[in-house]
Amino acid sequence: MFAARRLVIAAHAQHKSFNFLLKKLHVSAPLSKLDLNGVYPPISTPFTSDGKEQMDFDKLESNLNVYSKSPLRGYLVQGSNGEYVYLSPEERVEMVRRVRRAVPADRLVLAGSGCEATGDTVRLTAQMAEAGADAVVVVTPCYYKSGMTDAAMVAHYTAVADASSVPVVLYSVPANTGVDLSAAAVARLAQHPNIVGIKDSAGDISKLALMVHQTKGENFQVLAGSASFLLPALLVGCVGGICALANVLPAEVCQLQALFEAGRLEEAAALQRRLVAPNAAVTRQLGVPGLKAAMDDHGLYGGPVRAPLLPLPDAERQRLRQVFADAGFQ
Repeated sequence: MFAARRLVIAAHAQHKSFNFLLKKLHVSAPLSKLDLNGVYPPISTPFTSDGKEQMDFDKLESNLNVYSKSPLRGYLVQGSNGEYVYLSPEERVEMVRRVRRAVPADRLVLAGSGCEATGDTVRLTAQMAEAGADAVVVVTPCYYKSGMTDAAMVAHYTAVADASSVPVVLYSVPANTGVDLSAAAVARLAQHPNIVGIKDSAGDISKLALMVHQTKGENFQVLAGSASFLLPALLVGCVGGICALANVLPAEVCQLQALFEAGRLEEAAALQRRLVAPNAAVTRQLGVPGLKAAMDDHGLYGGPVRAPLLPLPDAERQRLRQVFADAGFQ
């Protein structure tokens, strides 16, 4: 079903065009592959503390300087923890541009370019690529939930991938969207040469394992969407994670994957258990306000959230500190 579309991608993605044309001619040659292995924080968007809700690029660069000391693979810019739904398209693109300028070329910059409409997603994807993104991460459309069938999802992502000059990573986060991209749809989309992976945040290990199994013959990688199940995800074949907790504890989340890769599974399991409660606190319990408060407490700049989100109350902030302390992360 994607044969004709491969030629369209070749016209847009010059760095892949030779391999794509060879594939059309049935000549054996490997497709270029974006290696997603590793840990990525879905970085927060820093706003000024003067109440004007403007993006603070000095604080952004300061945070990135801290992150540079940890072996992160790269960054997701404008993911759910970046409050992207409250930013204008121009702000979203500028954030990507600033991150790309601030980090070395060997650190991947993944840009969230998902919009509700397919056409808007195609246009924003092109802008993210121009701003320097190595790949785009495209969240599922969700407003008309009953219409978001497998067929609709396949058509949406195919159109985006056909038009994109950079690789596309699928993004399923049903806790926020109410839409769970099915393993069957993922398996179909993995056949597309410009769709290279998925971030799945649902936490269903059996689904992660199924997606790894069903896509093993494709140029496709699966990323865990949370530090709370990173080790189980790695055990079933995922290649890393895009983890909110890595905004606060980047070295520790990276260490979890390093322990796994070194075969030190008992140590990895012990660390995984310690990460569960802090991760839950800054994700499903307290959300972005909790994440930013934890960043403030751990030598980074979280700063204010953008309305209508509210800052974390003092009582909740104290409870959050205790959760991290109880897990051994002061």
